[in-house]
Amino acid sequence: MAYVDGFVIAVPAANKEAYRRAVVEAEPLYREFGATRIVETWDDDVPEGQVTDLRRAVKARPDDVIVFSWIEYPSKAVRDAANEKALQDPRMKEMGDRMPFDGMRMLFGGFAPILDERAQGKVAYVDGSLVPVPAANKGAYRALSSKLAAVLREHGATRVVAAWGDEVPDSRVTDFKGAVKATGDEQVVFSWIEWPSKEARDAGWGKAMADPRMRPDNVPYDERRRTYGGFVPLLNE
Repeated sequence: MAYVDGFVIAVPAANKEAYRRAVVEAEPLYREFGATRIVETWDDDVPEGQVTDLRRAVKARPDDVIVFSWIEYPSKAVRDAANEKALQDPRMKEMGDRMPFDGMRMLFGGFAPILDERAQGKVAYVDGSLVPVPAANKGAYRALSSKLAAVLREHGATRVVAAWGDEVPDSRVTDFKGAVKATGDEQVVFSWIEWPSKEARDAGWGKAMADPRMRPDNVPYDERRRTYGGFVPLLNE
């Protein structure tokens, strides 16, 4: 994986099956266009935050739940070509006309991975997060993420990814920068952790939070503005 398109979406809870059908229908088209993996995950444990959270990020309504989603590509060039094909393909337009959610509130952007640590194993649970990081701290963030990823994998995670904002557009309604209240010199990191089960995730975090290696003296970003949540895969192809 050399490039990721990331999404956070507010979907009415009643539309879960309609959303699942829509992404299953779209998956082979993205494969045709060059994607190597498409993952859609459904809200399971998305907490409220004091400063920011994923529900506020997409202006979720009381009946909405959060979807955390991404598409992996072998290169940015393949991703750019895929998005161009998607815009021109009448099949995609037809599907877009019947989206079971409010596309105006969807967060979307392109991200370049700076960390991708993985082990063998299935994915049955995902922790997703958005992090505001000063551009000057990119190297420090990657170094810290690498250290923490090693601990998380030791305690059961099967993959840890951090992807740096590359094409993160501003929007009139919602966007990734607004989701974490990013300042002018900050970029958004789209990050996720894959686990073999929710039970493994809960146990893994319990062990990780008791591990002194997970408590660095300094972090190169404002932790209060990080948004995060736990999700169950709807699609993992």
